Amino acid sequence: MGVHVSVLANNRNTERQSGRGRGAGWGSILLWTAILIGAWNLQTAAAASDTQPDPSASPVLRLSLDDAMALFLERNFEVIVAKYGIESSKARQITASLFPNPEVSVGVFSSVTQICNPSLCGGVFPQVSQLFLIAGKRGFRIESAALDTAVVEAVFEDTIRQLSFTVKDVYFRVQTAQEHLAVDQRIRDRLRKIVAGTSPDIRPVVSERKRTRLALLGFKAEKEVIKDQREIEGASFDLRVLLGVRPETTLELTTQLTYRMVEPDMPVLRREVMEKRPDLRAKHLLRAKRATELKLAKAIQYPDPTLGVGVMIQGPRGPDNQQQWAFGLSLPLPVFNRNQGGIMHASVAVQSAETQLRATLNEVLNELDLAHRKLVQSRRLVETYQAGVLNQALALLELSEDEYEAGTLGILELVDAARTASETKEDYLDALYRYQRDVLALEIAAGQPIK
Repeated sequence: MGVHVSVLANNRNTERQSGRGRGAGWGSILLWTAILIGAWNLQTAAAASDTQPDPSASPVLRLSLDDAMALFLERNFEVIVAKYGIESSKARQITASLFPNPEVSVGVFSSVTQICNPSLCGGVFPQVSQLFLIAGKRGFRIESAALDTAVVEAVFEDTIRQLSFTVKDVYFRVQTAQEHLAVDQRIRDRLRKIVAGTSPDIRPVVSERKRTRLALLGFKAEKEVIKDQREIEGASFDLRVLLGVRPETTLELTTQLTYRMVEPDMPVLRREVMEKRPDLRAKHLLRAKRATELKLAKAIQYPDPTLGVGVMIQGPRGPDNQQQWAFGLSLPLPVFNRNQGGIMHASVAVQSAETQLRATLNEVLNELDLAHRKLVQSRRLVETYQAGVLNQALALLELSEDEYEAGTLGILELVDAARTASETKEDYLDALYRYQRDVLALEIAAGQPIK
């Protein structure tokens, strides 16, 4: 009621007022219209936001082993930093190829006799001088810088070689942990089913001692499941870091852990390892670089001349003949310093590079031999499991289940058979993972894939 009275009063006042009152009424209408439109826009925006996808949802990244390696080469931060090292060495190579800059000097002179002063008898002597490197110094520096770039590139390849092994190893570690989780989940679910079937209402003949033991076994099975989940999370973390993937990304690995017969030709690998291993190539290049630095150190003992050309510009009164040309030669005298220490240092560096090369070669050959021995042993273990041990454990479980259903086998014996089968399966998975890891180790030691 009060609202209507107010409106009528406003209307009466409006009739008595001029066009200014009518303008105020139109302003109120426009104000309420703007408020209604704004509220409608807010409601529309809220509805639209409800239909948009949740940005916090975890994306899933499906990766085969080849996909993981390609992503590693593209996004791994250590690889990116190592590439910067190559560009830096190329910059040093550019610097080594540059010539020394010429120098410009300007001198003034004047006579102080015969009533002369600088304004009457003065002159200017501008001169340009250039240092010339002799005895092949510039060529040795260019060669040394090029070899340094080749060394850095070989070290980069070796970094890729070592990190590739880490990526593949972590990839299969995730797969192995997932296989362990599947086995432990099955044994846990089996124990839960057995415990549920031995409740006092269903099987009152089962003693409380057996029920307690079954409950403890179920707790242990649950602990193994949690342990597997923690292992998967840890290995997935390592893989995400290596691939440069954000933590909210869920990795789905598609390359399965399978057995592949590998029989390497060791004599061929021993011959080819010298060319395939980038760390050995880096040591060879480093030795060549040190030899070039020794040549440069011996060339430094020869002094580099500096040639200068100038002109003497004088006033009309002297102090000498006008517009004289000057030519200068500057040459250090190698009386005391003939780079004796630099030559000795470079000679020791050559000997050190030779020793490092021999040490690396010996280490590589031993690493190759050790990797092959481990591969042979792990292959024998996997083939032993595949020859019948795994099937026997599974057959024992099936026989125990049949005897339990027939009433000739106790429940704890059935549980023991199930645990034996699952432990055998998990031991086989571990053996298969070690075999795959030894295959990777042999490939890394040989510097090439093994077929």
